[in-house]
Amino acid sequence: MQTGQAGAPAARLCGKEHVRTIPALSGPMTNMLGAGQPGGTAMKRALAGAAALAAAGAAAAWWWYEAAPYPYSHRWMLNRQVPFLTNRRIDALLAARPGERILEIGCGTGLQTLNVAAQVGEQGRLDIVDVQQQMLDHVMEQAKEREMTQVVPSLADATALPFEDNSFDAAYIITALGEIPDSAATVRELGRVLKPGGRLVVGECFERHFVSYVTLLHYANDAGLAPTVTLGPPAAYLAQFRAR
Repeated sequence: MQTGQAGAPAARLCGKEHVRTIPALSGPMTNMLGAGQPGGTAMKRALAGAAALAAAGAAAAWWWYEAAPYPYSHRWMLNRQVPFLTNRRIDALLAARPGERILEIGCGTGLQTLNVAAQVGEQGRLDIVDVQQQMLDHVMEQAKEREMTQVVPSLADATALPFEDNSFDAAYIITALGEIPDSAATVRELGRVLKPGGRLVVGECFERHFVSYVTLLHYANDAGLAPTVTLGPPAAYLAQFRAR
């Protein structure tokens, strides 16, 4: 979900492992699997170890991946919710209402887009911004399939948003802020386009482009945004701010 010379969110390593029990074997294979171990315990341990190695490899690739924004060819990395940054938690802070106009920075593949669009309804409007046309096209195809005409795309830089002052009731940016070269300018722009009292929700998880909450507070202070609520641990938090 990323933009503003930035990219989409970090990889979502939140799937559950399902290890299948393999019956005990006889013959030469028993030496490999652990002879006399009921239910193929040794094989299960081997499979669990392989899964752990695969997860570690994926995590390493996620951590060291430097491209920002994430290219469309890596969109699979953006399709899973990050622990502590789930749609349910985002909804609780964003508090989208029917008829509101809301801004999403860094829509990526639309992990949050369709969920929020449903909440503002046909009388509302959800503007989505990304720096990759392919990401916008991907999301708009999904919106079209669901007849969500309230979703409006903009190919734009988050540090110079193409909107008037005081345009939005709320805005959100999830795992994208740190991938924008000038994160502080992005927060200032968000403060500019929000209506007085408007809500901003920022979500960050610990990866290469992570923005700490303390750093975010400095950005928010400069942008005239007041902190209100935070959810989650320091390494995977959601923060709500209000425009003054």
